Amino acid sequence: MSGNLTHFDESGAAHMVDVSEKPVTSRTAIARGAVRMGPETLAHITEGTAKKGDVLAVARLAGIMGAKRTADLIPLCHPLALSKVTLDLRPDPGASRVLIEATVKTSGQTGVEMEALTAVSVAALTVYDMLKAVDRAMVIEEIRLAFKEGGKSGRYEAP
Repeated sequence: MSGNLTHFDESGAAHMVDVSEKPVTSRTAIARGAVRMGPETLAHITEGTAKKGDVLAVARLAGIMGAKRTADLIPLCHPLALSKVTLDLRPDPGASRVLIEATVKTSGQTGVEMEALTAVSVAALTVYDMLKAVDRAMVIEEIRLAFKEGGKSGRYEAP
């Protein structure tokens, strides 16, 4: 049953992967996503009129905190000492959305893909939370791994 699924043992039971024999290498992951909204909602961000405050600043901090807490949220993730977490949130008026990109780095025995994906997800949820009073139809979309480097599997870059 386990096949290539590393989080299951021979009997199919979920377990945390043993990374103790893996070498410590530099690891980087970049994830991206977006929150689509009405133009009036995006204007609250760009004009700074959201009642809860600076939407992008709060979402940036939430994303950083989310990356740091990934192992608390995803049951089989290893707790990691992160050396870098950055979030870039940019309004995209042409598509009426906020683009979100997270970059996460560490030197360790396992990658930081989940931390980057969690950072984008938490930042997107925070944008939604801060603006839901004016636009409950917002859509969180396209959350994906864009890039990863390091470890045995090497480099991945999304097409």
